[in-house]
Amino acid sequence: MNIPTPAIVTQAGARRFPRWALLLLCCAYVLSGFIGRDGWKSADMTALGYMSELAYGSSSWLAPTLMGVPTDNPAVLPYWLGAWAIQLTPAWASTDFMVRVPFGMLLALAMLATWYGTYYLARNPLAQPVAFAFGGEALPADYACAMADGGLLAFIACLGLAQLSHETTPALSQLGFSALFFYAVAALPYRRHGPTAAAAAGLIGLALSGAPSMAMLFGSGSAVLHYLDQPKEPQNTAHSRRITQESATIAVASLLALALAMSFDLLRWKIELPNAEWTDWSGYFELLVWFTWPAWPLALWTLWRWRHQLFNRRISRHIALPVWFVGVCLVATLTTGSSDRSLLLALPTMATLAAFALPTLKRQVAALIDWFTLLFFSGCAFIIWVVWIAMQTGVPAQPAANVARLAPGFEASFSLFAFVIACLATLAWTWLVKWRVGRHRAAIWKSLVLPAGGAALSWLLLMTLWMPLLNHTQSYTGLVQRTIARMNVPGCLETLGLGQGQIAAFQYYGKLLLKPMQNKSSCAWLLLEPNADLSVPDSVDLTVWTLQDVIHHSANSGESVLLFKRN
Repeated sequence: MNIPTPAIVTQAGARRFPRWALLLLCCAYVLSGFIGRDGWKSADMTALGYMSELAYGSSSWLAPTLMGVPTDNPAVLPYWLGAWAIQLTPAWASTDFMVRVPFGMLLALAMLATWYGTYYLARNPLAQPVAFAFGGEALPADYACAMADGGLLAFIACLGLAQLSHETTPALSQLGFSALFFYAVAALPYRRHGPTAAAAAGLIGLALSGAPSMAMLFGSGSAVLHYLDQPKEPQNTAHSRRITQESATIAVASLLALALAMSFDLLRWKIELPNAEWTDWSGYFELLVWFTWPAWPLALWTLWRWRHQLFNRRISRHIALPVWFVGVCLVATLTTGSSDRSLLLALPTMATLAAFALPTLKRQVAALIDWFTLLFFSGCAFIIWVVWIAMQTGVPAQPAANVARLAPGFEASFSLFAFVIACLATLAWTWLVKWRVGRHRAAIWKSLVLPAGGAALSWLLLMTLWMPLLNHTQSYTGLVQRTIARMNVPGCLETLGLGQGQIAAFQYYGKLLLKPMQNKSSCAWLLLEPNADLSVPDSVDLTVWTLQDVIHHSANSGESVLLFKRN
């Protein structure tokens, strides 16, 4: 029998993931990491510094700077969002929390766009399952909803999503807008005005978020794919004309995004070809394997099982469109310095490809995924709990000793709220495991329930039980507080060699006026980064300055600073 599609799904297999459970999972994943923490080093803290400069009028809105230094990542829109949030912060709220609100919404946008993008691609006639001789196959809308649930679960399950998607950096803004554009192109055959506006907003937002070349590649390639997605001999001239107009609109939006990026001087080529050395290539391979796990093996399986449709008379947009997005991101990962942040943009479409593997998985493969996920994430949760107990009680002794060695000066504190949330999350994981093996065995998204739930559980436990430890090791607040304590009258402070994250922390958390070190200055204090052996750089005139103290970062001695006072 000639099977036109490898997907064989019954109506029972197309049942939806419970809406309340999916919404609760997404909320738990988004909120944990945005609440109850300081700005972390160094990209997260650096971005907060640029936003503060804009909000308080110390920098130009068209060219954000931090103490006169422009951004390494040429972007404006993410810093605008953070600056507006700071300006709108009410008196009862902290500004560093309010800054995270629009970025939390961008992560939610990426999730929503991934769901709807997968949904509309699954509505494609070439993506629909086999029609049975006597009926009983999945209905198109139900099948598309179940596939969209699988795509969203695969997106949440990706290990590389956790940290970068909870930082207030241009990378998260790029993720949200690229996912929005992916949804727009996927939905164009079924909707017109909404997806067209979303496509323009996605491309322009992506360009203003520091990725104009990615926006141009996404837009031009999608315009070509959308134009080719029509019968070779169209019977409906109006339909063919509509596709041509929509493709031209995407191309024009790409050019408009490029023009805006050029007007803001955001178009800067940063091509860094990989060296022909095994260590470099193995590093890229390791990043690809763990960052996109578990989506990448399922995506490869999708390409194999759906390979015959890739060369069909009509383009299979449910495969070709995600492949184009993933391919562009993989090339950017190999040719740019920020490989992990470039690979982040591939996760929505790679998750979509992973979803199309679900209707073709054999029972043995699905069971293997479940058992591996169960053991891996249960082990992660167990380790997190054991280390937390050791921090609170000193037992077991070895984990407590490891924490004391890696985070000297850390004093554990107990939070009843965090403890209750962690307990509820752990109980939910236990219930999810029982629910997975006991019910809904026919659902096509069943193989991704445990990976998504395990990833959310591990991230939530880290952001509750380990939050004080992570704040102690990943933030600069301790360094700032110890420095201010050594200054009799905190005020003007000259700096030399400090990183942008450190500068932002001293300005934001220390409320200090920082200036670059100059020959003629009235500042009474000087703060600088020492040499590798903690010696004073030769550029410091010791007849003018007297060393007051060497102040160490709690978890990284390489980020120590030297504090001088003017004679």
